[in-house]
Amino acid sequence: MANLDFQHLVPAYIQTFEAYYPSLPDQELMVTYGVDHLHRLNNNENALGPPPKAAEIVDEFPPRMVPEYPNGDCFYLRHKLAEKFNKEPEQFLVGNGSCEVIGSVIKAFCEEGDNIITADKTFAVYEWVAEFSGFEARLIPLKDHAFDHRAMLDAMDERTKILFVCNPNNPTGTYWDKETMNAFLDEVDNRAIVVIDEAYCEYVEQEDYPNGMELMERYPNVIVFRTFSKMYALAALRIGYLCGTNEIVDIVRRTHIVYSVNTLAQRAAVAALSNDSPFIEATRAMIRDAKKLVTATCESLGLEYICGEGSYIMIKVPMPDTLMYRKLMKKGVMVRTMTGFRFPNWIRVSLVQQPVMEIFCQAFTEVIEGR
Repeated sequence: MANLDFQHLVPAYIQTFEAYYPSLPDQELMVTYGVDHLHRLNNNENALGPPPKAAEIVDEFPPRMVPEYPNGDCFYLRHKLAEKFNKEPEQFLVGNGSCEVIGSVIKAFCEEGDNIITADKTFAVYEWVAEFSGFEARLIPLKDHAFDHRAMLDAMDERTKILFVCNPNNPTGTYWDKETMNAFLDEVDNRAIVVIDEAYCEYVEQEDYPNGMELMERYPNVIVFRTFSKMYALAALRIGYLCGTNEIVDIVRRTHIVYSVNTLAQRAAVAALSNDSPFIEATRAMIRDAKKLVTATCESLGLEYICGEGSYIMIKVPMPDTLMYRKLMKKGVMVRTMTGFRFPNWIRVSLVQQPVMEIFCQAFTEVIEGR
């Protein structure tokens, strides 16, 4: 038998692609850093936990359901989404987190020689999926920490298939208002698909924030991404979805993996959408209080920060972000380093309940002051 030499089987764009390695489990990290607790402020999780009705579904999930395959196309959830957003069930496609639907959309529309356009400092999965699928990802620099709509339009050519707009942007929290979004879509003029990723839309309270669900009625090339991982606190269940016209969703469905969303996730998501207003308002109040505390701390320390819409804040630190991460971990606080987002010496901090934010501010101040 010949020796295994598989390198010649690997496409060139995979050979040059750098793998992403998630962090260790919390228990392993606590041992590494010698702490007996860890406040997770790194992944923008909703610390309030799921909405009450969704929590009940999780608590009472019957073991007898475990041997059975889930419904392959999330029938009841798609109907619930249609009811909530006044659309047809066929306009929704549910995935194992938004990452899966990103892959489905790119596979549906891109072929060899095509490109996608997005920002250079945004949710990196658009870029990653395009690149490891063999398609060019054109990354446009942010302008004033926001997507640059003019530069994105200028970068389009006849091989541009998809433009990804993260609104509000992760990690800066900046957003396009209605006027900017409408002008952008007018100028794209149906020449390409426009994905509006609204993963954090439920956190936005600004009146000029555009609603992608409404925009797609005027712009048939728009696809909206949303998730249950952020506001609805179902991150562990991995469930997100897209919405578009029937024609577009029919195309994307051809590339989409069925049975990828488990039964518990589907049931919890349906429950989360029922009577969600009190929960959303409680979460927004938590975020408002947290922003006040953290921005006041940054100002007292004379540190630059970016605090836009969303459940997070970015802070520029006077040391390598990885060093700040290690120092905070030794105090039981985990934040996100931002070098991987091309923001060296910045950290991103999730906004949660006041007591934990006070612990963060105390630990952060001690590190800055060398204590």
